[in-house]
Amino acid sequence: MDARDTELKKELNATLQARRELGEEYESALVDSFLEKVDQRIDGAVERRVRRQYAEQQMVSARDGRSAGATDSWGERFGFGIVSLVLAVPLSAIGAGVAHLPGLIVTWMGIVGINVVQAARINPALFGRRPKSSRGGDWEG
Repeated sequence: MDARDTELKKELNATLQARRELGEEYESALVDSFLEKVDQRIDGAVERRVRRQYAEQQMVSARDGRSAGATDSWGERFGFGIVSLVLAVPLSAIGAGVAHLPGLIVTWMGIVGINVVQAARINPALFGRRPKSSRGGDWEG
């Protein structure tokens, strides 16, 4: 038995004892008083449950509200930039060696294109697109 149930049982016993001592004329007042205590207990339990569910819903909507790229860490973005620059050196040499200036331009267009796509994936609002949101339902106003 829960401690709160024990406390409620004590309240009921005290109410019944008071009814025996005071008589039937105070019965409705005693019952109303006991029911008010039960009501307060129920209201408190419901309020705690609603708060907990609301907090859980906020956590879920906060997770769902982020785009897939928003979960990337700063380290992943930094690493992508570093790898991009490191690979740019040999790719530039190969492109310039094979096709001279046009090869170098095509190589750098590819490098810039890949970085633009990565930036757009991480931050869709950067290029005027709205992030995808899977939220929706009855709670939004």
